[in-house]
Amino acid sequence: MILLQEIFDNSLPGCETVCALGLFDGVHRGHRLVIEKALSLKNQNRRSAVFTFKTDTVTSKGHDGRIEMILNDKEKQKHFAKLGVDYIYSPEFSKLRDMSGEDFVRDVLKKRLGCTAMVCGRDFRFGKGAAEDCDSLYLFGKKYGIELYVCDKLTYKGEEVSSTAIREYIRSGRIDRANELLGYTFSLTLPVEHGRQIGRTWSFPTINQIIPEGQILPKFGVYCTRVMIGEKLYYGVTNVGVKPTLKAHDAPLAETYILGYSGDLYGQEIEILLDSFVRPEHGFDSIDELKAQIGRDTQRVREYYGV
Repeated sequence: MILLQEIFDNSLPGCETVCALGLFDGVHRGHRLVIEKALSLKNQNRRSAVFTFKTDTVTSKGHDGRIEMILNDKEKQKHFAKLGVDYIYSPEFSKLRDMSGEDFVRDVLKKRLGCTAMVCGRDFRFGKGAAEDCDSLYLFGKKYGIELYVCDKLTYKGEEVSSTAIREYIRSGRIDRANELLGYTFSLTLPVEHGRQIGRTWSFPTINQIIPEGQILPKFGVYCTRVMIGEKLYYGVTNVGVKPTLKAHDAPLAETYILGYSGDLYGQEIEILLDSFVRPEHGFDSIDELKAQIGRDTQRVREYYGV
């Protein structure tokens, strides 16, 4: 079992570390390049660490609005653990936003994290107002005895990998391309809520998961999905949206018909992995038209997965 130890404001790692620096809001291919470089610099005397911020506390480009999360903090930590990171320090953004660049290197990286080497991307910014860049990070590191390694931007299949591009692909329904840049399948892990249970009367029983505010919203519509329940993998037909025909919801949700499954999942956290966009969400003139379309969507999903 891989253990990721979190460092809090009143704790220290108790050893030297090599630290990956960044928000890592998607832990995408480019982010993993930085983290894997830090992991490669581990030795008998120092462990690996990640410095990041709690994603939902970070303002977007200096504005009051929060960034849309590709991963919440729990999911980010799962990715760090899978990669083999030993320690994570993840304070709220407000705690450090007014700290100068030199104070950050001296008081956070050196004193708190015991950092002797650090790794970041070429566009890494830090310090109050994001005033400092890699050049100043190198100078501060030299002053306080911390080596710096900088990773260039990663290009994948002719495109620069970035969280901005991934968000745009998710919003526009190009989930397949978002997954390519992520290097894993985008998913929603949310508790199953009680719905109106209308689908049960149509032979299409579904689970409902409300998408929380702050989570990036995939384009409203139907997706081919995979669903892991216990140790068994199922395939699903997932509608992301607000059920316009039934006028059942104002808040967006993911409603999934799980092929070949019957059982009570209420209250459980279930992960829905989005593989392919089928069609946009739209209203129907009658319930019969909606039922017929669900049947066609189910057939599309069966064909996609070959089941």
